[in-house]
Amino acid sequence: MSELAAKANTTAQTRIGRRFEQLARSGEMGLVAYITAGDPSLAATEKIVLAAAEAGADVIELGVPFSDPVADGPTIQRASERALRGGTTLAGVIDLVKALRKKTDVAIVLFSYFNPILQMGLEVFALRAAAAGADGVLVTDMTPEEAGEHRMIMRTHGLDTIFLAAPTSTDKRLKLIADASTGFLYIISRTGVTGAKESLPEELPAMVRRARKFTSLPIAVGFGISLPTQVTVLGGIADAVVVGSALVAEIERATTANLAATAVAERIRLLKDAARHGVSRREANL
Repeated sequence: MSELAAKANTTAQTRIGRRFEQLARSGEMGLVAYITAGDPSLAATEKIVLAAAEAGADVIELGVPFSDPVADGPTIQRASERALRGGTTLAGVIDLVKALRKKTDVAIVLFSYFNPILQMGLEVFALRAAAAGADGVLVTDMTPEEAGEHRMIMRTHGLDTIFLAAPTSTDKRLKLIADASTGFLYIISRTGVTGAKESLPEELPAMVRRARKFTSLPIAVGFGISLPTQVTVLGGIADAVVVGSALVAEIERATTANLAATAVAERIRLLKDAARHGVSRREANL
């Protein structure tokens, strides 16, 4: 094993892992909140993230805006466009993490497409992200088969590597994705792009049970989660929910940064209340 690989295998637990341990001890479902950084400005995003953390978000996914966000639905696409028009860059998002770290200890995941990271350079990105206080990285368009160097560099700098598993993933591929992931395993609830939906796919519980055969990591379910009733149902299935488009839509509707922060916080309180009082996985397994 190379020295780099050895260092990668001894990465200390991040805020993500510590938070999920706390949630497991209390029998509480986690809430991962996705916010597009720079929408409508980086200063506004700072206010929104702080409000989200105060309202009960356990993990913040900071979306790095990208010009061709193929995995995202219209709501997040528009948010990326607004952020890019405002001049938001990957370097600016990392600076935002540094600013946030002075005010909150909430776990932060940088959610990006690979191109901005590649342009900055893997090593430079990992060094700067870790120094700023980020806890993990999710690269939407990176497959585990292509992620060997990425995983080693991120983990060497103490960053969790989070990968997406889809309903179409075979058992062999689920194991590959699970083995590449640290922090938590992110399961996409449905095929297609992001966006709020009214109902959950009937096959989702079986998908989560299948994934548990290959990992002891917490499992978070995202894509289409927007309602407290969905969170309640998932409380008996997953360890966390990821909410994105519903929060980004609140920001889009707001006319000021303060109103956006208030609207996001109110939505998170509703969802977190459902997470706390819904059917817990522990109760479901009794």
